[in-house]
Amino acid sequence: MASEFNLNCPAPISNYDKILLGHGSGGKLTSELIKNIFLPAFQNPYLAELGDQAVVNVNGIKIAFTTDSYVVNPIFFPGGNIGELAVNGTVNDLAVGGARPLFISAGFILEEGFSLSELCEIVESMKRACERAGVILVTGDTKVVEKGKGDKIFINTSGIGIIEHDVEISPRKVKPGDKILLNGPIGLHGIAILSKREGIEFEVEIESDTAPLNFLVQDILSVSKNIHWMRDPTRGGVSSSLNELAQSSNLGVEIWETEIPIPEPVKAACEMLGLDPLYVANEGKLIAVVSPEDADKVLEAMQNNPLGREAKIIGEITEEHPGVVLMKTAIGGKRVVDMLAGEQLPRIC
Repeated sequence: MASEFNLNCPAPISNYDKILLGHGSGGKLTSELIKNIFLPAFQNPYLAELGDQAVVNVNGIKIAFTTDSYVVNPIFFPGGNIGELAVNGTVNDLAVGGARPLFISAGFILEEGFSLSELCEIVESMKRACERAGVILVTGDTKVVEKGKGDKIFINTSGIGIIEHDVEISPRKVKPGDKILLNGPIGLHGIAILSKREGIEFEVEIESDTAPLNFLVQDILSVSKNIHWMRDPTRGGVSSSLNELAQSSNLGVEIWETEIPIPEPVKAACEMLGLDPLYVANEGKLIAVVSPEDADKVLEAMQNNPLGREAKIIGEITEEHPGVVLMKTAIGGKRVVDMLAGEQLPRIC
């Protein structure tokens, strides 16, 4: 039977005819997959925003809606596990849209033979994560696949929140001169996963930074309505998030290497493994773009929250080099910080 919808790819997807791990990296291949496959098929103004959540108006009430899937390997890692990661990730996707998270769902895909005790531990961690974030898990689903047809457990979550502040968080609101704020050290989650997966031991154990950011966002919004954009830099790290911003706003982004907080153990691990911390995933971090007149009081609000003690202003928006992220290096030069081309660390969340 002929389909009413003809899917046309106007350009080759980087000359690949099969899905690669890199298509899940949050970098260039992910962007091309979305723009060439999913956007043409489901085109609508909500999806076109390409945010971590969709914001819809229902009878005069602004509601944020998000969904995500978690395939992290290993499922238990220093600082957390797949269950609390799923809850926190969904909460954070709502929060960076300016919403107060209210309800989430959870769908479990379980492999035959998976340990019930491990499942109970994961579910208990999700319960505690919901309580910490102040959300309620209200619905879910469970499927089981044959042994060898899955990988222990995958979790899909969706979340709904309400936007109560009179603020529009969108790349369209970003202006030259806006300051870029980061709430703390980067690279912890990705290196924690990698160390556990590969059995790499460091002098100091590096733990994931997974945490709910909704109360930090509430603190930010309580002191300023001039929050123009927010994002939690998960897959693809800080680099991919800022490149998405530069491209969607058609403005330049300049960041300052000396101001970006990178823990010494993460820096050492990245140097040893040949990784760039700017591309390493985070799970308890957010980037906020704020009007210059409000940047200092937003920074203070961040630093007064336990999840923002080490917050910094790390850069600014500029009219120069539109669509490009540049980093001013510690020695005074500048280099382009491009979007991740392939997959640096697969199955990181």
